[in-house]
Amino acid sequence: MALLRACGISKAFGGVQALKGVSFELRAGEVHALVGENGAGKSTLIKIITGALQPDEGTLELAGQPVVHSDPVTARRLGIAAIYQQPALFPELTVAENIALGVEQGSAWQPVRWGDRRVKARELLTRVGASIHPDSEVCSLTMPEQQLVEIARALGAEARVLIMDEPTASLSEREVEKLHNVVRGLRSAGVGIVYISHRLDELFQIADRVTVLRDGALVATQPMNQVDRVGLIRMMVGRELTAVFPKTTVKIGEPVIELREVGCRVAGVRGIDLTVRAGEIVGLAGLVGAGRTELARVLFGLTPADEGQIALRGKRVAIDSPRRAIELGIAYVPEDRRRHGVILDLPVAANTSLAVLNQLSAGGRLSFAREKVLARTMVERLAVKTSSIDTPVGELSGGNQQKIAVARWLATEPSLLILDEPTQGIDIGAKAEIHRLMGDLAARGMAILLISSELPEILGMSDRVVVMRAGAIEGDLNRGDATQERVLSLALGHKAA
Repeated sequence: MALLRACGISKAFGGVQALKGVSFELRAGEVHALVGENGAGKSTLIKIITGALQPDEGTLELAGQPVVHSDPVTARRLGIAAIYQQPALFPELTVAENIALGVEQGSAWQPVRWGDRRVKARELLTRVGASIHPDSEVCSLTMPEQQLVEIARALGAEARVLIMDEPTASLSEREVEKLHNVVRGLRSAGVGIVYISHRLDELFQIADRVTVLRDGALVATQPMNQVDRVGLIRMMVGRELTAVFPKTTVKIGEPVIELREVGCRVAGVRGIDLTVRAGEIVGLAGLVGAGRTELARVLFGLTPADEGQIALRGKRVAIDSPRRAIELGIAYVPEDRRRHGVILDLPVAANTSLAVLNQLSAGGRLSFAREKVLARTMVERLAVKTSSIDTPVGELSGGNQQKIAVARWLATEPSLLILDEPTQGIDIGAKAEIHRLMGDLAARGMAILLISSELPEILGMSDRVVVMRAGAIEGDLNRGDATQERVLSLALGHKAA
């Protein structure tokens, strides 16, 4: 018997049909992958399962019993828990306090037993393999640690159904494997897991079955061992996707930026020798903590270099602030687009113009007419899917939010574009569009520094791969010499590879 069964679920928002008669089944002790492009209906289905939304049509059953008029509190009481890409924890509270909020059912007048609370938290953390002190504040934890705290909290609430939405989007390969071991342990304990990820390769390692949604409808549910990557992509996008990494050969020009023995004590970066040429895409690889983002921040003047030399187009420069970096033709699209890449509440037009307000202003007043022209140009150039340039960016899909983040910096007409995790958390079709845009920019002579934790992306899009470790460059590989084995070996400090 199925642990969870959704039958004929439909849901519409205004005139948009988000789900069209979708059926989904989860068994106890199963990892069931749920995939589809952004807008396929995954989030709507999950919200219905967790009680955040009510379906227009269809039924929901848990262990054979109908679930009627559910809400998030009811869903949690029934043993349904969800862990999202951005952990829903209180950052200023301790780990033990956050776990207690999801576990304890005491009344307002019941005294808090702090010792018991810490013991319970420690037991749950041990079950998920986390070496985290219960008294640590959540704000001091890394993203992987916060995810483990959420899993521990779900276990403490005796969750029978665990939904994991993009749990590995910001994790290194080593952290992914650790999380997968936790998932396997939960599966062995009989927990049913709905696993959502745009990293298709990991699904073949962890999932038992896969359900594909497209345009709000069910395409197929199949055992994972009966599908391959090409077939899975075809079901997701409804067409052949032969070029996820549409790398084209372009003429490599003169050096745009040259670094010689560049270091920054604050950033933990040291002895960097690096050149990026016009039309060249240089992939910056390495494990989490290797110093890739820290180097990007040095180049953008957020943590200026305190040793070495930087030259732009042959002229030595000092990059002591982001303002100076922009003046020199450097643009930086940061890793966390929702916090640093776009302002979700502002419309598309305002987000697009943020880096060039001085160019669109006269006498201290912004020309809204010029802003609208710029926004329409960028929306057309980057094929952004939006109903209007007045639409808040928060209403766009992840892939289109990323395009707006890129558009903001393209408006500055940079000669060097730094992209930090440009396709993190977006679907396969949107990834292909971002990759195609990178190729177009390189063909126009732009120098691109690409930072990515996904090795296939680094290998598929880069002309050269530079591997970092412990704040320094460990190796520099030409495209033809770069393999996953060589890159990983260098990232781990094995220079002989």
